[in-house]
Amino acid sequence: MNKMIERRQRKLKILIILLYYHPHSTGLTHYVRMLAEELARRGHEVTVAASCHSRELPLGETTLNGVRVVRLWAPIALSRGRIMPTYPWAINRLLREHDVVNIHIPLLETALVAFLASIAGINIIPTHHGDLILPKNPVNDIITKIMFAFYKFMAKRVPCIIGLSDDYADNSYYLLPFRDKVRIIYPPMIIPEPDAVSVNRLRELWRQDGGPLIGYAGRFVQEKRPDLLIRSLDVVNQEYPNARIVFAGEYDISYEGTWQRHQDLVERYRSQLRFLGLIRDKQDLANFYAACDVLVVPSDSDCFPLVQGEAMLCGTPIVMTDIAGGRVAVTLTGMGKLAKPGDWRSIGETTLEVLADPERYIKSREYIRGIFSFEETVSRYESILYEYAKP
Repeated sequence: MNKMIERRQRKLKILIILLYYHPHSTGLTHYVRMLAEELARRGHEVTVAASCHSRELPLGETTLNGVRVVRLWAPIALSRGRIMPTYPWAINRLLREHDVVNIHIPLLETALVAFLASIAGINIIPTHHGDLILPKNPVNDIITKIMFAFYKFMAKRVPCIIGLSDDYADNSYYLLPFRDKVRIIYPPMIIPEPDAVSVNRLRELWRQDGGPLIGYAGRFVQEKRPDLLIRSLDVVNQEYPNARIVFAGEYDISYEGTWQRHQDLVERYRSQLRFLGLIRDKQDLANFYAACDVLVVPSDSDCFPLVQGEAMLCGTPIVMTDIAGGRVAVTLTGMGKLAKPGDWRSIGETTLEVLADPERYIKSREYIRGIFSFEETVSRYESILYEYAKP
């Protein structure tokens, strides 16, 4: 018992591996940044290894909010991924400097990291952020099969896998074959309280003749189905012809042509759409959520969208498609309603139901924090990392 206590009192050397890190902006990178910085704040030595995905970023080592960040040379883009020629040597060195590894998947280098970690005698704890689902074409089909094979090589060799919800784990083609290894930890969710003055200013700026504001936070990509939200205006306009959809996030994505394919749709509803681009500042993002009357997440596939919890913490109800993992936040909190996936009419009708009686769905910030506790999330990570760290 005393050895166990001593083991958990020591500070760990933790290596976190993923493809992209801040300032790249996705739910996954925000997730890892929050986790890494809190573990560092608790006194652990945290290193993040990621690609140097932009020429504007420094190659090699920097420190960001107490976290050592190692950016690796990544000269070639491949779909969503990057080719990193020096990766095997760099990761092999980093593995030998640390007590335990947390790798965030899907990741092309998954099998390589698992192989090198086995040689170094260090445990890998993977966090699964969603099955790889790419737009259908011959190249992406090959990438998908290769990535799944690499994942299986790793999954057979790790002591446990962190999943974001039981619902997703029970329906995931990645996780289901290894379900007995999966431990569930809800994602870290923190966001400032909205500023009332700024929120009111945004509402005045964005509203059309007093119509409701429908929010969308995320990339304009196929799997997130922003086109369905736009089409749902045909239903919403029957009650609210002055409704407006406000998009927060990148929309002209280099690795797929969703934005280009839907230009006719965008132009058809142009007067009711506003595209803000990526909102990097957390306070500005909180104000965006609070300015919206409802946030709609129309995804076909989404493991556990952080934007749901963030919007709920800002007092904004949710319309989410009824998909594995994605429906968990609404189901647990009651702060919103579920729509049929792939059905723009259902998305529109469900949005109208929430807009008709928003107070029915709104819960307090304290209530949402009680369900999605940031402190508990990091503590559960910390416990697992202690469990499998080198003695």
